[in-house]
Amino acid sequence: MWEAYDFGNEDFLWAGIPFLGGIGGYQNAPCGVVSAAAVCLGLRHRCPMKDKERAKQARHAVRTFSANIVTEFDRHFGAITCRELIGMDFAKPGEYQKFLESGVWKDKCEKYAAFMIERLYALEDQPPLFVQAP
Repeated sequence: MWEAYDFGNEDFLWAGIPFLGGIGGYQNAPCGVVSAAAVCLGLRHRCPMKDKERAKQARHAVRTFSANIVTEFDRHFGAITCRELIGMDFAKPGEYQKFLESGVWKDKCEKYAAFMIERLYALEDQPPLFVQAP
């Protein structure tokens, strides 16, 4: 989505790194894909804060979009936390290495990312709830 939305700043990519495995590998946190999608929505629909009414509308829209895609994700996969989704506990010694070697990330995590990217693109087809920032 970074390239699709032409954010153009690698800092945005690096800002998402802590979301891997929940947040910093703390798997009781939302899946990194879920968190990153919410951040992406905030960046995509941001507007200048000095325009208070427009900013209020944008905040409401981003919260609504975020709530909807998180709800869809939860309904589709049955959970939003990393541990529940992959069924492994990174707090156990060697578990993260086992996760990498097992290919679970390919079987599951890539599906989660594809699902969320599809949802983000689908939002682009909807009429905006507010006027986007220039």
